[in-house]
Amino acid sequence: MNLALRDMRRNKLRFALTTFGVGMLIGVVIAMSGIYEGALTDALSLPRSLQADLWVVQPRTFGPFAEPSRIPRDTRELIRRMPGVAAAGAVTYQTVQTVSQARPVRLFLEGYEIGRPGGPRSLIAGHGLTESHYQIVVDASSGLKLGQTVPLGPYRDLYTVVGLTRGMVSSGGDPLGWVTLLDAQALQFAVPPALQRRERASGRTAPTTTDINAVLVRLEPAASPVEVSRDIARWKHLAAVPETEEERYLTSFVIQKMQQQLGLFMGILVTVSAVIITLIIYTLTMDKLRSIATLKFIGAPDRVIIGMIVQQALALGLSAFAIGLVLIEEVKGIFPRRVQIEPRDLLIILGIVILVCFGGSVLGVRAAVQVNPAEALAGG
Repeated sequence: MNLALRDMRRNKLRFALTTFGVGMLIGVVIAMSGIYEGALTDALSLPRSLQADLWVVQPRTFGPFAEPSRIPRDTRELIRRMPGVAAAGAVTYQTVQTVSQARPVRLFLEGYEIGRPGGPRSLIAGHGLTESHYQIVVDASSGLKLGQTVPLGPYRDLYTVVGLTRGMVSSGGDPLGWVTLLDAQALQFAVPPALQRRERASGRTAPTTTDINAVLVRLEPAASPVEVSRDIARWKHLAAVPETEEERYLTSFVIQKMQQQLGLFMGILVTVSAVIITLIIYTLTMDKLRSIATLKFIGAPDRVIIGMIVQQALALGLSAFAIGLVLIEEVKGIFPRRVQIEPRDLLIILGIVILVCFGGSVLGVRAAVQVNPAEALAGG
């Protein structure tokens, strides 16, 4: 006879409600872990898809994703002529906000040169950019459709959607979009005529629209990234950031706060779950002290009683973990951000749940061990 199972059946309503409540808390912990993994995947999806060996950016900066970088457009041709460089492409990055069919649309926009490094990969519909102006490729998460037009820029020029990707978003969760470099420069750096006249009247040089944010570099197979980076810094006075470093900047600078915040909330929820498990196991133990005293009176060893309490705690925790996992698997598709549940994270959370169950049973075990067998003969 399994005493733990028998006792849970007798208190099945209380046990079921507690298990479901703890399961929802654990489900939120799993969701937060999945949101962080999804944010990490989103942040790295763009730089990894570009397959650049080096990112040439403004000196003493950490790349276009971590902080602003602005360099002349002719930098691309200067870099392309350097020994060891197989291809180079100028790119710009910016966030744009617009309205399409009475619905707000926010995009993280990349401008690139057709036929050079940069641009979308793995299209699920349509094709890449083929014209110099007024075409755009967007991620399907933007809600835009093939052939649809979207107004961009201060003059609200209409751009036609010619291609769609999937799963390409920025570290902030905004869908990615791609336009030609000329269009992107006009959107990012163009100055209204009134401002140009004011700048000239003040004796200042009007802002240029030919700047870029970075140059993507692909190296020859035998070229050394370290040597090419050193040559770029020495002769062109620019920073050349390796792909691995650019990814580290993204994870260290851009999404680090999210990681810390999610980790804090996960710790709070795990603590709350531990308190709930401890209280319910302690309450169940106190409700059956008379029965425990009877077991001791008839000669049941302490290990049988301890085993019963620990089994109840484990049954509660493991059942709650299963409920939480099923709930998140069912609803993760409706989250506005990617929820990427990794087996490694699930094993860590499961291990924490098991430790919480053992810790939560301590008070109940302590109360049960201290029961006097003579209480079985006391009047009720």
